[in-house]
Amino acid sequence: MFNSKLLTMISLFLLQAENRSFFTTFFARLQEGGMFFMFPILLMLLLVLFLIVRGLISLRNEQKGFQKNIQLLNSIGLLTLVWGMLGQLIGIVGMFDQLEEIGNISTPIFAGGLKVSALPPIFGFLVFIISRVASIIFTWIAKESE
Repeated sequence: MFNSKLLTMISLFLLQAENRSFFTTFFARLQEGGMFFMFPILLMLLLVLFLIVRGLISLRNEQKGFQKNIQLLNSIGLLTLVWGMLGQLIGIVGMFDQLEEIGNISTPIFAGGLKVSALPPIFGFLVFIISRVASIIFTWIAKESE
């Protein structure tokens, strides 16, 4: 019984994956969350990935500025997290303003507004986690090499 439910869930997941690729879903969510907040988060994600690659290259070549790279990773990750939270708060205030104007609103519309306001912090947290994990690994490697 458990195996049949698991197989059904896996097949539904695979069918969904066939219909929409990861990048299609990713960019749809970026657009849905509002480009004013989501586009800077995407840029900061690309910057974090660039800094990770730069850190790996400087580790390999034993270049100076490795600590500066770690600090920059930490700062950008934190900025992304705060930017996402700011996006959520501004989105919620805007949603409540519209709710106040309309008066009575249906539950699905309210839930949709909450979902949209949750997207910037989710992506901000994702970038923050990536930057922190990279920072922890780089710090660990730097201490091991001393």
